Amino acid sequence: MTELPAHLRETSDAYDAVVVLYADLARDGLDGVPLDRSVLAAFADLVRTTGAGPVAELGCGPGYVTAHLRDLGLDVFGVDLSPAMIDFARGAHPDLRFEVGSMDALDLADGALGGIVSWYSVIHTPPPELPSYFAEFRRVLAPGGTLLLAFFEAEGGPVAAFDHKVTTAYRWPIDDLARTAREAGFAEVGRMLREPGADERFRRGHLLMRASEDPRTRIRA
Repeated sequence: MTELPAHLRETSDAYDAVVVLYADLARDGLDGVPLDRSVLAAFADLVRTTGAGPVAELGCGPGYVTAHLRDLGLDVFGVDLSPAMIDFARGAHPDLRFEVGSMDALDLADGALGGIVSWYSVIHTPPPELPSYFAEFRRVLAPGGTLLLAFFEAEGGPVAAFDHKVTTAYRWPIDDLARTAREAGFAEVGRMLREPGADERFRRGHLLMRASEDPRTRIRA
């Protein structure tokens, strides 16, 4: 991988430094959250209807969601910016493929994927940079491919930074995030908002999007 921009290097270093602690905290992240599991199941069903190719979990961290997607019957692999996270994921799930990489510059051919899961992985992206990430997602997705975004929702406020436990992250209004994805060539399939649980601070947002038939086409609101 080429030299990373400053904000990516900061994110990678921050996750490298807490890999064991973070992996332990994330291990049971889907337990007790049936709505989260249901949106992942819906994503898997949508991917199966297209049969367009494998699935990538981008920003896979320790690989637990990647393994969950495998258990849902998908051909899936993980990509993460943090080499330490990838080492952990490979050790925890030796039957799965994990690669070091940046979500904005994927080592994948155009249209190579049938689906992308970004499970709280674009949250550290500075807002002005996010359109380029969505453009890269659209490039590597086959026409009709499915994108699932999970993020911290702004609950009526604007895009705002907050003190994430690892490094600076952002909360997004769900309508603004959906509009940014549409401008990159995605059409909304559905959305889910979940109120925070007892040990959570913020509302959780989930967007299911479908890639346009032509990556050069921009879907207008």
